[in-house]
Amino acid sequence: MTDSRSLARKNIKKGLNFTIMTVGHSGLGKTTFVNTLLETTVIPKKEIPDGYHSSLPKEIDIQTYTLDIDEGGNKISVSIVDTPGFGDSLNNTDSPQKLMEYLETQFDEFLAEETRIKRNPKSEDKRVHVILYFISPFGHSLKEIDIQTMKLLSKRANIIPVIAKADGLNATELQHYKRRIMEDIRKFQIPIYDFPFDPEEDDAEFIKLSLEMRNCLPFALIGADHEMVENGRRKRGRMYPWGFVDVDNPKHSDFSKLKKVLLNTNLNDLKEITQLILYENYRTEKLSEGMEMEEGQQVPEAEVSA
Repeated sequence: MTDSRSLARKNIKKGLNFTIMTVGHSGLGKTTFVNTLLETTVIPKKEIPDGYHSSLPKEIDIQTYTLDIDEGGNKISVSIVDTPGFGDSLNNTDSPQKLMEYLETQFDEFLAEETRIKRNPKSEDKRVHVILYFISPFGHSLKEIDIQTMKLLSKRANIIPVIAKADGLNATELQHYKRRIMEDIRKFQIPIYDFPFDPEEDDAEFIKLSLEMRNCLPFALIGADHEMVENGRRKRGRMYPWGFVDVDNPKHSDFSKLKKVLLNTNLNDLKEITQLILYENYRTEKLSEGMEMEEGQQVPEAEVSA
C-alpha cells in the first residue's frame, strides 16, 4: 500500500468529507439510488406531473444535501450534489457547460481559500470527488449528450458511468449493453475512472479489487422501492409478479460493489486524484492565466522612459 493511501486511511478514522454528484436525465432513479446508498431519505422524491416531458424546458437546478454517516466505524460527511433538470430541456446544448461551471466554481473557492494569508478554519471543501453518470437502459449506445457531458466533466471530476434501471434488461442483454457502452467510451476517448493501480506500489489485494471493479464498468443499478424480511435478514429491492429483485445481491445488480467503491475501498483514491491531478491541473491553468494577464498589463519600456 502506498504512503498516500495509508495517510488517507488514517484521515478516514478522524472523519472526512466526500462529495458525489449524480448526473442524468429525469426518471433514471438517481434519487432512489442516493436514498438507498445512504439508507435514509436524503433527497425527497419528486412528483412528476402528467405531461411533464411536453412542458416548457426546465433549467438545471443544482442542489446539495449533506449527511454524516458511520461506514464500518469510519465517520464520513457525505455530500450529494443533485442536478435535477439536466437533459430535460428541448435544447440541452448548454447543460454540460452549466455543470462544468459548478465544478470550476468549487475549485475557485478552494483556490481562493488556499491562497489566503489567514485561512478560515471553518471553510468547507465543496469540490466534487466523483460523478455518477446515469445512462438510460433504453438505447443501443451512448447518446450525443452522454458523450459530450462525460468528456467535458472528466476534466474536473472522476467519472463513473452507471446503467440505470438495469432490471429492465435480462442478463444477456445487460452484458451486451455494458460491452457497447465501454466500446463507445473507448471509441470517443472518454476519460473515466477505470480503477487505476500501480503494480509496483499497490498490494495484491488492491490490484485484484481494481481489476474486478474495472470489469464491472459500467455498473448496473436497480432502484429499491420495497423492503422485506426473509429469514431474519432485511432485503431491499423491487417486487415483481415473478419474484423479488434484491438490490444488495451481487447476482441481481452491481449496487453493493459500487457502494463499497464509493464509501470504502476507493474513497481515498477518488479524493487523491481530485486533489493531486484534477485540482492541480486547474490550479496550474489559473495561475498561468494570471501570469499572462499581468504580463499583458505591463507598461511598455518606451512609455516608462518617456
